Amino acid sequence: PVTDGSRELHSLCAQLEFLLQFDLKEKRSFFGQRKDYWDFLCQGLARRRQEHEGVRFVTCLDKLKTPVGRGRAFLRYCLVHRQQSLQLCLLDPESLREWYYARSPFLSPPHRAEILGSFYELDGV
Repeated sequence: PVTDGSRELHSLCAQLEFLLQFDLKEKRSFFGQRKDYWDFLCQGLARRRQEHEGVRFVTCLDKLKTPVGRGRAFLRYCLVHRQQSLQLCLLDPESLREWYYARSPFLSPPHRAEILGSFYELDGV
């Protein structure tokens, strides 16, 4: 079984995090805190009017103080609960252009299709 201590899980999450942070535009909150892929995911789900249990769960975790920590917790939540939230966020080209520079694989239709296919395959694991 895969647990929080599994090397495979840590490796997968590190790769997902790298992919989500690659060529991410630098954005700041009103208070100057740097935004990260967590903010991209929250905005993407909000745009799709998706009330997401994972977002509620992560925002209730008082130990998590940074967007990166919240993003990591959200990725694990989605994997454990077989949520397709990442896929939903990657289906909005306007949001992708708002958050990512041109080198991002999310902005390349063939790469995005390959990434989405891999995410859907994770549902069966």
